[in-house]
Amino acid sequence: MPKRIMPLSDIQVRTAKPLEKEYKLSDGYGLYLLITPSGGKLWRMDYRFNGIRKTLFLKSYPDVSLAKARERRDDARQLVANVVDPGAIFKAQKEEFKAQKVQEQVQAAIDSNTFEKIAREWHEHKKNKWSDNHAERLLHRLELDVFPTIGNRPIVEIERSELVNELRRIAARTVETAIRIKAAFYGVFRYALDGGLIKNNPAADLKEIVPRVVHKHMAAPTEPKKVAELVKAIDAFSGSYVTKCALKLTPMLFVRPGELRSMEWNELDLDAAEWNIPGHKMKMKNPH
Repeated sequence: MPKRIMPLSDIQVRTAKPLEKEYKLSDGYGLYLLITPSGGKLWRMDYRFNGIRKTLFLKSYPDVSLAKARERRDDARQLVANVVDPGAIFKAQKEEFKAQKVQEQVQAAIDSNTFEKIAREWHEHKKNKWSDNHAERLLHRLELDVFPTIGNRPIVEIERSELVNELRRIAARTVETAIRIKAAFYGVFRYALDGGLIKNNPAADLKEIVPRVVHKHMAAPTEPKKVAELVKAIDAFSGSYVTKCALKLTPMLFVRPGELRSMEWNELDLDAAEWNIPGHKMKMKNPH
């Protein structure tokens, strides 16, 4: 007659101490707790299926309590009674759980790579090649016109039709801004494509969506009499003294307003009557 095994108690499981060699505390019907020299407590179950001795790995204590380990043992015994290998079932469940975790991680990555996040990364990557003014204005346009509508969308899910709608909406207000945003769309999605976040660039062909801007020549005095009238008008200007000085310097220096505004004393050589503007202040980045 086989020796009757006394079931384990919670206190036995909780207080079991490691020894120099691993040992088992049996609970009956194949279930036992394996105590390792390092202090690990591992639930195991031995069973026979088709005449072959097998072992189920039921995780560790205290993640799996004594009561929970017994439930899993009883489930496994029921499967064996129905001629089903519990090891195969547990393995399939484990693979399904791993696949689900991978899918959750993939979806989390998709959800986190929103248009706004990638657009800001692209802007940060490119801004050193732009003037500070251009970089600031472009980001402001995106924050004002694009991020509120599609900024929180995963970039991989955005389709060409959405970009078309965005551009037409913006163009209805200002064509110039729509043209800038169209170029930004191409850059952002190209950046995402190069980073492996998307498989195609939905902004690759948007040429006909925004009408071209017809630039008109700005009116400028070219006759001496008209120039004289402008100079007299500057002399008669009664606003800010600094502004008046800038207006007087402009016809003599022929520079852009931003270049004149950012003039610094260390750029001037009064003895040589020279003003040397460093390249980083010029539109074309060449010293002038």
